[in-house]
Order: sequence, then C-alpha cells, then structure tokens
Amino acid sequence: MGDRVEQLVANLSKTIVGKEDAIRLVLVALFSGGHALLEDVPGVGKTLLAKSLARCIDGTFQRIQCTPDLLPSDITGTNIWNPSSGEFQFLAGPVFAHVLLADEINRATPRTQSALLEVMEEQQVTLDGVSRPVPKPFFAIATQNPVEYQGTFPLPEAQMDRFALSFSLGYPGEAEELQMLQRLSSQVRPEQLQPCITPAEVAAIQQQCAQVRIDVSIQQYLLALVRATRTHPDITLGVSPRGAVAFHRAVQTLAFLCDRDYVLPDDVKHLAPHVLAHRLIPGSGHQALDLVATILETVPIPT
Repeated sequence: MGDRVEQLVANLSKTIVGKEDAIRLVLVALFSGGHALLEDVPGVGKTLLAKSLARCIDGTFQRIQCTPDLLPSDITGTNIWNPSSGEFQFLAGPVFAHVLLADEINRATPRTQSALLEVMEEQQVTLDGVSRPVPKPFFAIATQNPVEYQGTFPLPEAQMDRFALSFSLGYPGEAEELQMLQRLSSQVRPEQLQPCITPAEVAAIQQQCAQVRIDVSIQQYLLALVRATRTHPDITLGVSPRGAVAFHRAVQTLAFLCDRDYVLPDDVKHLAPHVLAHRLIPGSGHQALDLVATILETVPIPT
C-alpha cells in the first residue's frame, strides 16, 4: 500500500502546487480515521484540495456552503411525503458522501453545526429514530476564515474536539506561485485526475496504520504532552482523552506515510501543534500554538 500512497501524493500535487506538507497532513487525518479543520484565508486552495482528494480516492464528494440560514436538515437530509406510495421517504443530505467539505463552517448557526456531531463521531445519521450509516470511509473537511469573524459562530469545544488535525495551507512561496501561474494554460482540474486508490483500499490502509508499532516510552511521551495541557497554568481547558486517542492514531499514520512500521518521537513533535492546539482554551493573552511549543520544550523526549 505504500506505493499507492505515494501515487496518491503525486496525484494531488498535480493540482495543489508546493503544498506537500499540507497534503500529507490531510492524508494523516484521512488514514487515521479522523477529520480535518483548515483555518486559512480565502483563495489558497482548500476547496481544490478537498475535491482533488475525493477524485483521487474514487469517492463521492459533496460540498456545504455554510450560511446562517442553513438548516440541520440541509446537511443530514429529511423525510418527505411521497403521495404515490402513501408514506414518508428519506431524502439523503450531502453528508452521505465519502468526502464532505463544510466551507466556512463557523458561518452556520450552532444548531446546524451540531448536525455534524453524530456523523463525525459515529459515521451515521439518526432521523426520526432511524439510524442510517454514511458511506465508508467518511471524511469531513471543514474550513473557516481566521481573519473575518463578523457574522460567525465560533465552534464549541465538542465540535473542535472531533477534528483530528487542524492546519492551514498558507500562501505559496514566490517560486511556487510563479509555477502556478505558468500552469494556467495546462492546468489540471480535479475532475481530470485519474483515481489511484479506492474507498475500500482507504479502509484497508486505515487498518494498516492502526497496526504501526509505537513503543511504550513514546506512548508515555505522547500522554505526558496531553496531560501537561491539563495542568498548565495558562490553559483554561486541556486536551480530552478523545484528543489523546486521535493523537495516538495520527502519529501511527504519519509513521506509515513515512514508510516506517514504527513511531519516532519526531512524529509526535511534528504533529503536536496540529493535533493539540485547536483543542485548547488558552488563558487571556495567550496563543494556543505558543503554549504547545512551550510544552514541547519542557516535556523530556524519550531516548
């Protein structure tokens, strides 16, 4: 499966220029069985990344443009009356896809945001007492603009905790942006990409990632970082046990993507800002990323 993953990375690089690290982070979220939160300004390729990923894994893709008037039923689906059959019929919402993009999720109201809680955790939708599974694997990518907050509804901690990783694509470098402009005449669009892996193979890779060996000393190191967030004087709310589990799965997946069957302390250090920071509630005047960096400096690394 390692060769298939490398082919997947190469395929995504045809549409996403110069963002290999971001591509690997989104694959860490996918293959660890979690979801990804992209916090970035408009126009840097978030939607393009989601559509390209869905095409490369030969999966179905749905997009939700979140607005204040969006209803929960617009996401999960609803029961409609069918006069011909004389009974209610379920009309599936956009969550019934392999890859779901919730664009500007913080523009939806809290009631609508909560419609994603069950499907992100349990991969099913319950309506009128009936639970319906979504396609597997189910992968949600949510975006939010970290600059513009007018008319937005901040995600509650329970929602943030369901995202395995949070990261940004960032602006491209000068050479990368020039390369992007030079590609305009022969630009490869997501629908032109050839699928290089199937949803069933994605599920198989998820199982392989879960088997990657992680030494007890590295598990203790990972847990020490998590527990340090709960006792730090400048952190109001630390990382939950769900966050510790997501961290464990993420470092196993990163090791797999690096063609290793074992986890290194560097894997833990590399992913800590992306897994821990968005789960924290920092004290007044502090930034979550700065606090994670401080914790990484103070917790001893296993030898």
